[in-house]
Amino acid sequence: MPTAKALARARKDMREGKSASTQAGEFVREEIDRMGEGGHHAHSIKQAIAIGLAEAREAGIDVPAQKSATSKKTAGASTASRAAGAKRAARQRAMRSRER
Repeated sequence: MPTAKALARARKDMREGKSASTQAGEFVREEIDRMGEGGHHAHSIKQAIAIGLAEAREAGIDVPAQKSATSKKTAGASTASRAAGAKRAARQRAMRSRER
């Protein structure tokens, strides 16, 4: 739950016409501070950032939605490279089954 201070700072940024990422930064900063104090269950900075952005979205800040799980590298992969990966995985499964 974001504090009143973070909400006030984000609203101030909104009034000043700053970008959505700047407005959301207030929530992220608060979450990282909480993590440093041991007051939250985030184990890494990445988790604290994700929690802060989620809180910003809930508060109505127009932060873009999360990216999909598919990375750009695999999304643009050709059919041949996918087939090669499938063959490699099948070979590895066969090797593991022979070891047993």
